[in-house]
Amino acid sequence: MCGIAGIVNLQGGGVSADILRRMNNRMRHRGPDDEGLLVNGCAGLSQRRLSIIDLSSGHQPMTNEDRSVWVTFNGEIYNFQQLRVLLEGHGHRFLTNSDTESILHGYEQWGVDCLRHFRGMFAFALWDEPGKTLLLARDRVGKKPLFYAQADGQFLFASEMQAMLQHPGISKQIDLEALDHFLTYEYIPAPKTILKQVRKLPAAHFLTLDAGKSRASGAVPRIERYWRLEAKPQANLREEDAVEGLLEVLREAVRLRLISDVPLGALLSGGMDSSVVVALMSQLSGAKVKTFSIGFEEYSELPHARAVAEHYGADHHEMVVRPNALEVLPKLVCHYGEPFADPSAVPAYYVAKLARQHVTVALNGDGGDESFAGYDQYEKSLLADRYLRVPTLLRQGVIEPLSALIPDSWPQHNPLRRAKHQLREAGRPRFERYSRLMGHLTPELRKELYTPDLKHRLNGYHAESWLKVLFEQRRERASDLLGTYLGVDVESYLADDLLVKMDIASMANSLEARSPLLDHCVMEYCYSLPSHYKIRGRVRKYLLKVIGKKLLPAAILRRPKQGFSLPAAAWLRGEVRPLMEDCVLSERSLARGYFRRQPLERLVNEHLERSRDNSRELWALTWLELWHRTFIDGNG
Repeated sequence: MCGIAGIVNLQGGGVSADILRRMNNRMRHRGPDDEGLLVNGCAGLSQRRLSIIDLSSGHQPMTNEDRSVWVTFNGEIYNFQQLRVLLEGHGHRFLTNSDTESILHGYEQWGVDCLRHFRGMFAFALWDEPGKTLLLARDRVGKKPLFYAQADGQFLFASEMQAMLQHPGISKQIDLEALDHFLTYEYIPAPKTILKQVRKLPAAHFLTLDAGKSRASGAVPRIERYWRLEAKPQANLREEDAVEGLLEVLREAVRLRLISDVPLGALLSGGMDSSVVVALMSQLSGAKVKTFSIGFEEYSELPHARAVAEHYGADHHEMVVRPNALEVLPKLVCHYGEPFADPSAVPAYYVAKLARQHVTVALNGDGGDESFAGYDQYEKSLLADRYLRVPTLLRQGVIEPLSALIPDSWPQHNPLRRAKHQLREAGRPRFERYSRLMGHLTPELRKELYTPDLKHRLNGYHAESWLKVLFEQRRERASDLLGTYLGVDVESYLADDLLVKMDIASMANSLEARSPLLDHCVMEYCYSLPSHYKIRGRVRKYLLKVIGKKLLPAAILRRPKQGFSLPAAAWLRGEVRPLMEDCVLSERSLARGYFRRQPLERLVNEHLERSRDNSRELWALTWLELWHRTFIDGNG
């Protein structure tokens, strides 16, 4: 696992090694073991390396035999051993035992089609010296990030925003549409970033830039998609065959991710997904698995994680996280590089920090909800369609008036409050209902919060338009409604929220995180399963739970999904309150011209008085102001 950066001079001149070195050094945490820098005419590549495979000869940037092609690579190619055999059969000669070299020879053999052969997580840059061509690529679901921009006649790229900002040509002008995305969804989806000049390469895409032609015709990067999750329906698949097929692809995905030349363990939440991964690791590794779990004083899944660890005789480590916002929040804001308000970023950081004290690589259960329909919004959306079949008189005359009596001040996870919210949303059009389930600041609240100046500058733009396009595209390709929701989440929430969170949390601690459930072969298998193998009645993750019965203690199967998040509501009324009030209500923050004071004060007062849980909104607003102070007012 690494950090990569590079510069291509589009005007035919050289590249500043000093700027490239500054970009590279800003990502030292991503790769503390080694560094490499290459300046070759109009192109420069660099890397910070976290050594995992082939510790002695995996130095990067790496080149082929005749030094015509160079690569700098962040990630792991899990099938590199099979690729090596295949490519040697085509006459290629390998000089190292590194998975990186399979990228070089794969490109020589297949060109950009090499991407379809790689099974893993990756973001890499490949410089083809004879053709003066740059190739950037990201893995299928977006586990590894890649930013790019054009500045001062140069094209530059890096694994993190902080590295991009080391280039003097990068402007700090805010992209207000990206700001609207952040406030709506708590993250900024690719290709946008918070800065107008900088973009993110989307997952499952590659970018090619012909630097040889750029001086004459202008540098126009070409961006193309090479993979999309597609269903290959298996309508008549028997349950026994579905279970056996799923176990087969899961075992293979876990087995490939056990290849490592450094200590390896697992992040164990106590939920179904990570527990299944630990179970398979224990079966396949033949050694005691190191497991890592965290909890909070307010609530904890530690007993559940401990039960799984004890069941498999794991070497288990756990800790209780206590609120120390003044320490962790500014640190996280700096690492993320742009606004990111998913509260689970905090526990993800702490569990990665705990794991890094013992191992360099950790497997996790990310991706199970998107493959097996684990989120309650899937069930809510399907139930909403059924609810609308209830006679109007009963719905509007009895059920909805009774639900209105439930206080909004009750905790968000309270079943009655959740039922009230679902009833309120059920009558909306299907996309609007889904969008509001995925959003956090509603269109009504944003309209109330935004200043007239911000509304004017947005010129009618609203973040929901991006999700609507994606929803309609997936609806056309999916076999059913559940397939639409799963496909949209893979290309939005998973790629731009969950995987960003895990990448930053792990890399901030120099830890490599591997996700067997996000193996594209596993995902393709699951996506092609009939929906009744994912949700059956009120049972979500049905088929995974069938497998769980073979692998896990019965108590794990019976417990409700809790989620890996932060007790933000309590923290914002306690330890984090002074920081939140300063970030949300200070003259310094109001002077930025985004928000009106009165609705901000209402959000704060409602939360502090416990008349309404506004923790998600206040967490996002706090993070946004901290980001401004770090990257706009300061130097990041």
